[in-house]
Amino acid sequence: MNKTKEITQVLGLARRANQLVLGSGPTLKAIQNQTAKVVFFPKDGGASQRKKFSDKSQFYQIVFVDALTKEEISQAIGMNRSVLAVSDTGFAKKINQLLEEKERN
Repeated sequence: MNKTKEITQVLGLARRANQLVLGSGPTLKAIQNQTAKVVFFPKDGGASQRKKFSDKSQFYQIVFVDALTKEEISQAIGMNRSVLAVSDTGFAKKINQLLEEKERN
């Protein structure tokens, strides 16, 4: 199984466990409150929004992921959203592990 599919499956589990922050505004607040552990932004998203979320994530030292498309994110969580944050430490740890494995391969 490829790592992208595994990441989307973990996102789906996090969604069912109610451990996601969905949408631009709530995600920005979660970053600023440091309740977000991993931020997902679509790789086919807008450049100015990408910069805003990337800069905020970097400032607050939160992992920023732009490896999935809008469609992949929406399918993973079962909702039409493109920006989200994972608020649970366990899910974030698993996602970080999968991202590291994906980079090594």
